[in-house]
Amino acid sequence: MTDLRQFYFFENLSDAQIQTLSSFTIQKKMSKDTILFYEKDTPTTLTFLTEGILKVYKTDQKNNEIVMHRFQPGSLIAEMAVFEGMPYPASAAFETDGSVIEIDFNKFKNSCLHDPEISLLFFKSLTAKIRYLENVIALNLVLDSTARLAKYICEHPEEVNTLKHYQLASQLHMTPETLSRTFKKFTTLGLVEKDSDGYAIKHLEGLEVLFE
Repeated sequence: MTDLRQFYFFENLSDAQIQTLSSFTIQKKMSKDTILFYEKDTPTTLTFLTEGILKVYKTDQKNNEIVMHRFQPGSLIAEMAVFEGMPYPASAAFETDGSVIEIDFNKFKNSCLHDPEISLLFFKSLTAKIRYLENVIALNLVLDSTARLAKYICEHPEEVNTLKHYQLASQLHMTPETLSRTFKKFTTLGLVEKDSDGYAIKHLEGLEVLFE
C-alpha cells in the first residue's frame, strides 16, 4: 500500500489516524486505456491518482471525445461528484499505465472529514476545480484557436512539450491540422522557436497580446 502521508491531505495525520484510514483504503494498478469510471456511474470512493496520466472526457453525439482535463499523479479525482453524491459528470480513462488509491467515502466522511485541516484542504481542492472549469469555459467560448494556443503556451509551457500533438489539439478543442498551422504561424512571427525538445517561447509579450 502506498504511504498515505505522501498526499498533502494526510501528511499531518497521526499514526492511529493513518491506520484507521488504511483499513478502508485499497490500491489498484491500472493498464493504459483502462476506464476508471464512466459518465453517470455513481461514485462511492474518494480517488487519488498515484501513477500515470488520467484523462477526464465527455463524448459528443458523433462519439468524439472532448477532453476536459488531464490529471497528473498526486491529484484528487472527481471529489465534487463524490461529495455531492451525484453521478460522475464525465468519464475517465488512463492514457498510460498507472495506479490509484480508493478510499471508501462514507467511512472517510465519518472518521476524517470532521478534522478542520482535512476539511479545509478538501474544500480548497473543490474550489481549485471550479476555477479550472471557469477557465475552460472562458478559453473555449471566448477565444479563437490562435488565442487559445497562445494562452495555453504562456500558462502551461511544460505541458506543451510533454503532451502528444493529438492530445494538445484535443485539450484545446481544435483539429491537429489547425494546431500545426497555428504553431507554424507563431514560429514565422518569431513568437516561439522549435527545437529538439519541442517549442520554446521567444516573445512572451507577443503571445500575451493575442489573448488579452
